[in-house]
Amino acid sequence: MTSRVPVLLSSSSVFPERTAAAFQLAAALGYDGIEVMVWTDAVSQDSGALRGLAQHYGVPVLSVHAPCLLVTQRVWSPDPWERLRRSAELAEALEAPTVVVHPPFTWQRDYARNFRDGLGEIADRYPDLRFAVENMYPVRMAGRQFVPYVPGWDPTETGYPAYTLDLSHCAASHTDSLEMADRMGDALAHVHLGDGTGEGRDEHLVPGRGTQPCAEVLRSL
Repeated sequence: MTSRVPVLLSSSSVFPERTAAAFQLAAALGYDGIEVMVWTDAVSQDSGALRGLAQHYGVPVLSVHAPCLLVTQRVWSPDPWERLRRSAELAEALEAPTVVVHPPFTWQRDYARNFRDGLGEIADRYPDLRFAVENMYPVRMAGRQFVPYVPGWDPTETGYPAYTLDLSHCAASHTDSLEMADRMGDALAHVHLGDGTGEGRDEHLVPGRGTQPCAEVLRSL
């Protein structure tokens, strides 16, 4: 039975296995759908291949994670706007309602300068999609901390129509995830349910194996 709030398996969770493995696993374990992480695996970029997997395993794609990681900066195009546009096209073709996107990196100056307005323009062209901006975290190296995102790692400080709450990122940023969820308010559209110990890195632990109040966040929603 599909839950009122669908529970998805991210294809990134099966790495280094390929995208197809996520569909097989999601079907076996009874997930409601898949979040496709668009990366260098050609299947993750191909709406026809993804639609075929969804039909074969009976597991729909319900979220598309745009290729905005460090390792996916050349997927589709070096232009971040083109990557976001193609992510929207992929989500639309798969009838997936959500596109997950990260705040711009500091070196993406033109992209960062117009990110909020440009995201709004793309959202206007794809009115059936939610572009959910994800909370990130500062990076700590050699006893120092820096923020690789503009204007920062916390999207609520800028304000967007939709957000993705990532609990592992809350742990890495030493942020109270319940307070973050409250700040996101009704604009909270999507949750990445992972855990972390607060050691300052992105751990994506199984819920319950870190210090994040995963159950409390779910109950609050």
